[in-house]
Amino acid sequence: MKIAIGSDHRGLNYKTKLIKFFEKNYSIKDFGAFSEDSCDYPDYAYKVAAAVSSKKFQKGILICGSGNGVCIAANKVKGIRAAMGYSEKAAEYAVRHNNANIICFSEDFDFSMVKKAVKKFLISSFEKGRHLRRVRKIAQIESGAEVL
Repeated sequence: MKIAIGSDHRGLNYKTKLIKFFEKNYSIKDFGAFSEDSCDYPDYAYKVAAAVSSKKFQKGILICGSGNGVCIAANKVKGIRAAMGYSEKAAEYAVRHNNANIICFSEDFDFSMVKKAVKKFLISSFEKGRHLRRVRKIAQIESGAEVL
């Protein structure tokens, strides 16, 4: 599986640690940031989201100070379903029920939890069934169609 990963300056530490931990089992491309110099999280959220949306990468990981900024920015890219990884269970259900293709974290979360949540995110599969109907409605909303 090919994974796109990115962060702003506040997520650099966790991004570096995650790459080292997961690069043994996954093909990972780092889309930046590459220093602790202040930068804008939407730039890196867009790079990762565009890479996943293009289907060149199956999943993406984003980290910033709160996790919310990269999550909001990534969700602006068509075909992206980014979710916050507040816990292992949240990361698992984001994929199983929502077919999330990007998981987002705060650098302030406990790193051992983040590592476990990323693992759950990467190994979980979309359940389809009733969830497929709902995920299709998300695509309808993206295209401007009425879903009710």
